[in-house]
Amino acid sequence: MDWDALTDDLVVVFCTVPDAPTGEAIADALVGERLVACVNIIPGVRSIYRWKGEVCRDDELLLVMKTRSELAPELAGRVKALHPYETPELICLPMGGGSAPYAEWVRNETRR
Repeated sequence: MDWDALTDDLVVVFCTVPDAPTGEAIADALVGERLVACVNIIPGVRSIYRWKGEVCRDDELLLVMKTRSELAPELAGRVKALHPYETPELICLPMGGGSAPYAEWVRNETRR
């Protein structure tokens, strides 16, 4: 693995969705609008959480999105507009480092 790239300008954003059609619709919009370079849709997530005083258990999917950090605020706003949840999960983590060719691809596939 080529870990020669500093990727301080790149982030990974996590978001859960209730079903595959919702995940695909959000992914299609974000990739189409070049807010992200890629969205992985990971099935089989079981979420247990507290919501409005109740413990909830739901089967969900996890979206893993890669983008430039400067686009994260706009990405969050777009996800909130497209997402059916009142409060969608949005967690943004710095990429930190990675493959130079992959990092360059993410930069090139997101709008500037």
